[in-house]
Amino acid sequence: MKVSLDRRSFLAATAAASALPLMPRMARAANPFAMQAAWINDAEFAGYFLAMDQGYYAAEGLDLTYLSGGPDVIPESTIIAGRADLALTTPDTTIKAIAEQGAKFKIIGAQYQKNPIGIVSLAKNPITSPAEMVGKTIAVPPVNTISVEAMLAMNNIDRASVNIVPYAYDPTPLIKGEIDASLDFTTNVPYTIKTMGEDATSFLLYDFGYTIYNDTVVVTEETLASKRTELVAWLRASRKGWAENNVDPAAWPPKWEATHFAGTGRSIDNEVYFNTAQKPLIDSAAGIFAMTEEGIAGNLEALAKVGIMGTRDMFDTTLLEEI
Repeated sequence: MKVSLDRRSFLAATAAASALPLMPRMARAANPFAMQAAWINDAEFAGYFLAMDQGYYAAEGLDLTYLSGGPDVIPESTIIAGRADLALTTPDTTIKAIAEQGAKFKIIGAQYQKNPIGIVSLAKNPITSPAEMVGKTIAVPPVNTISVEAMLAMNNIDRASVNIVPYAYDPTPLIKGEIDASLDFTTNVPYTIKTMGEDATSFLLYDFGYTIYNDTVVVTEETLASKRTELVAWLRASRKGWAENNVDPAAWPPKWEATHFAGTGRSIDNEVYFNTAQKPLIDSAAGIFAMTEEGIAGNLEALAKVGIMGTRDMFDTTLLEEI
């Protein structure tokens, strides 16, 4: 199955949301605000789609532009260039940029409390732990290589004992036996593999010590200073969207077949599977997007294992306290 990338911004969807009958005219959005997603339009971003369509951003005074991502999009570059006010990123790349390049970023929230990336293999040739990766060929997207290296180091696995090759977000080489496993979202790829006639198994890097968030909400220090009110509004509207989505993860994807999910080449059943599987990784007793002190410490400890030396002040939890 080939995935056709759809890198549209959803200005049309936002406009439609603002015109809903139940939306008071006086509550229409006013302040332009752009967000950069980390990947193509799929269930990973369901909470934002829901918030757009239900007018939650408009109700907060935001005229939201949604920018989809893909393998050739570096979210941090979008906010550096001023094309977006915030971006969803991986904390390893963001903290590395802060620590080693002096990037003026702040992490203000975390969509995934428990990172959904993991090692996916076929059930008939299962790899169920880091130890079983030794001597195997694992396909890994270049942007995630440091994540796998971190997990290997935490489990005392010699990096040289695992053959890591580039991954192009296509499970076909796994099905054909050209690789033994791939690094991907465990919330999604097992479904795709099933449609190709094989059963999959997987394990999370998180469950083997790589305790980092994913889809961290990142802004520049300049934006944090100049658009704090808008950032809090975005967090509030987005949390509302995710909370409503997570009540029934099967309810919303069918509504977006002709809009947000149009042109991706993926089925709605796939999106429902994804949306359902990710729910426990997003929900938090402290509230969606929460970053607890324990969670932040886990991120910093995991990254330090591979020489990415982050500090507590790279995370700003004060905006979440205002919601």
